[in-house]
Amino acid sequence: MKIAISADHRGVELSEVVVTYLQSRGDEVVDLRPAEVDPADDYPDRAKSVCDAVREGLADKGIVICGSGVGACIAANKMRGIRAAICHDTYSAHQGVEHDNMNVLCLGSMIVGREVAMEIVQAFADASFTGEERHVRRLNKLLAIEDNG
Repeated sequence: MKIAISADHRGVELSEVVVTYLQSRGDEVVDLRPAEVDPADDYPDRAKSVCDAVREGLADKGIVICGSGVGACIAANKMRGIRAAICHDTYSAHQGVEHDNMNVLCLGSMIVGREVAMEIVQAFADASFTGEERHVRRLNKLLAIEDNG
């Protein structure tokens, strides 16, 4: 699995844990984190870099980490083709992929600790869209909203 990841200044520390964890699993990490921590590095820029990688097929899924996860999620969902959600529990992380074809996970570094973050990332990374008729029907409705506003 190829997973793109980035984080703003509030999420850099947790992103280091997540990158190490993904690599230990054998996932390929598309590391889009800034080279150095800069308080002026904003979550919309980090979300856009991850979402661009997912939309361009450079990654299968993406992870964006900011302080609460909220800003990253709002920014990511502004982009066509992206279905992002804040997940601070494992159920939402796998169910969002299985039922809603979520392709970007947003985490709040001030909300979840290291161990919980790794469990959430595992649930997200290991999940697949079910393709069940009801889930496809709902996904098509979401895509229609995206196309028509």
